[in-house]
Amino acid sequence: MAVSSRRRRLSPEQRRALQLLAGSPHGVTEELLVFSHGFSRRMLAGLIRAGFATVKRRVIMAGGTPVEVGRVSISAAGRRAIAA
Repeated sequence: MAVSSRRRRLSPEQRRALQLLAGSPHGVTEELLVFSHGFSRRMLAGLIRAGFATVKRRVIMAGGTPVEVGRVSISAAGRRAIAA
């Protein structure tokens, strides 16, 4: 899939999410971003699809039950986008 050469303008919500991620060296869980900071999963998915953020998923055990946890981090492109 080809990436457009024109710059994509960030919404204030996207910029706020990326700035929060930039201040979190180990990333932030999806649940914290959604429930504590009020970001929509759709907006976060858009940042990930655009290459501004990445997500790493892993399964942890919570009380004997496997639970999938996603940790979202800013990418180099995301850092450039908020610097512009």
